[in-house]
Amino acid sequence: MNEAEVICRLYKLHTMGAKLGLERTQALLARMGNPEKQLAVIHVAGTNGKGSVCALIDSILRAAGYKTGIYTSPHLLRLNERIRVNGKCIPDDELMTLIDEVEHHSLAVQADHGEVTFFEFTTALAFEYFRRCGASLVVAEVGMGGRLDSTNVVMPVISVITSISVEHAIYLGPDVPSIAREKAGIIKDGRPVVCGDLAEDALAVIRKIATEHKARLVMAKDVVSVRLVSQSAKGQKIAVSGGSDDYSTVVMPLLGRHQMENCAVAVAAVEEFSQASRLPVSVEAVREGIGNVEWPGRLQILSADPLMILDGGHNPGAAEKLSRTVRELAKKRPVGLVFGMCDDKDVDGFLRQFAETVKACWTVTIRTDRAIPRSRLAAAAGRFGWQIREDDLPAAIAGAEKWARENKGVVCIAGSLYLVGEVMELNHYRPFDG
Repeated sequence: MNEAEVICRLYKLHTMGAKLGLERTQALLARMGNPEKQLAVIHVAGTNGKGSVCALIDSILRAAGYKTGIYTSPHLLRLNERIRVNGKCIPDDELMTLIDEVEHHSLAVQADHGEVTFFEFTTALAFEYFRRCGASLVVAEVGMGGRLDSTNVVMPVISVITSISVEHAIYLGPDVPSIAREKAGIIKDGRPVVCGDLAEDALAVIRKIATEHKARLVMAKDVVSVRLVSQSAKGQKIAVSGGSDDYSTVVMPLLGRHQMENCAVAVAAVEEFSQASRLPVSVEAVREGIGNVEWPGRLQILSADPLMILDGGHNPGAAEKLSRTVRELAKKRPVGLVFGMCDDKDVDGFLRQFAETVKACWTVTIRTDRAIPRSRLAAAAGRFGWQIREDDLPAAIAGAEKWARENKGVVCIAGSLYLVGEVMELNHYRPFDG
């Protein structure tokens, strides 16, 4: 069976959807010798920002000289992107070998616990790969929620919760306190938890559960200060100071004011991890890690002239941050939006954040069974009085670029990480190819 057939076989597990619970992952890892128990893990949950925080923590720890593993989701182009050691994707041959091995164990687990899901499978595969590579410091991103997420089989050195708002309500609950309880499920007995800026109803839940677990609660904003000095398409120059160290100014490639909060959470997490693990992380490593962080598809600059920005934001909260940053970078120039979305997203809530920003819009049907047809997206966008055009993706990008040149404007491409992957494919860009 060739590589494409093996990957296709694995993707078929996606059709099962989400099955929250830890029993199958625990049983699978037990058959594999519990590789997760040999790893020092920083476990990161949150509605928004968790991917950026994971990328920042990983970059800082690598700059400090540690061999790291990082597990994130979803991927943009290739499954390999989810599982990286020292910033590099798992090689194809090693991925194929591990798929065969994990599949052997998953079939045995199926008899007693039911079929293993795609995310459970890849989680177990990632932990085994990290063990084999000797990447004993691991940054693991929660897939969904926290308490019943497959990654919650770990006993982390520290836990991190970046933000909490309503998402995946059918699985996690209808309101912020319910979702906070699910995310707080990653808090473990006696292990510190670092949090971003949370609303009071979410924080009350986190504080209560942290107290029950005798877990020290650290609010990032209380121990780390990040101040914007300047911003351009090349990045943000920020001044960073921590609990005991002043990191001075550094240019962070990640754009958007929300990334300053993510940076504060990441630095607070690294400081807490260093203290808990007694592994030193120097001021220079923090500066270098922030300056070299890579997190593709999030306010990524595709072109400087005209300015074209690519972002995977797909909910109203992410759209608000994206719209604000685009306005700041556009500096009163007109903005064109190219967007495609999945059918489980809040299209009106997303578009509303761009109501005062966008002048022209191109709608596309993204390449997934869950895509909203571009005609429906055009109808939703039409309510805002924008110039609307329906097109396939290559024509939409070409049309938006032409419009931007003629109107001295800026183009933003957003609405889905599937869309980000398609744009990267058109541009022959492979993330984390190192």
